[in-house]
Amino acid sequence: MNQLSWIEFDECINSIYKKCQNKNFEGVYGFPRGGLCLAVALSHSLELPLLDEPKNNSLIVDDIYDTGYTLEKIKYLKGSETHVWVSKKKPTWWNSYKYIKDNEWIIFPWESINKANKDRDLYYKSRL
Repeated sequence: MNQLSWIEFDECINSIYKKCQNKNFEGVYGFPRGGLCLAVALSHSLELPLLDEPKNNSLIVDDIYDTGYTLEKIKYLKGSETHVWVSKKKPTWWNSYKYIKDNEWIIFPWESINKANKDRDLYYKSRL
């Protein structure tokens, strides 16, 4: 298991900020749950509204690209750009701050280390 820290979170936010600071997005959308943390931080740093749904010409963020199922829903939004903190697949149309092996389990700073094994087991059971 790989436990990420709040310092790493700040580094990720700063990296995305630098890539997006001169772009004219309408707002920032983050997929619940983990994407919301990134979206709030980027909304503040980029001085953009936090969106309640993904839309054209928006910055879209999520904590992880795992199966791709979540992000495939917004792939074709015009003028939008998608960033994730961690990707388990080599990025093609999305951007990733960190790329890891597909079998590595990530614990984000807002998640409970004490429940990580339970979360992992539930996740894998949901994929069967």
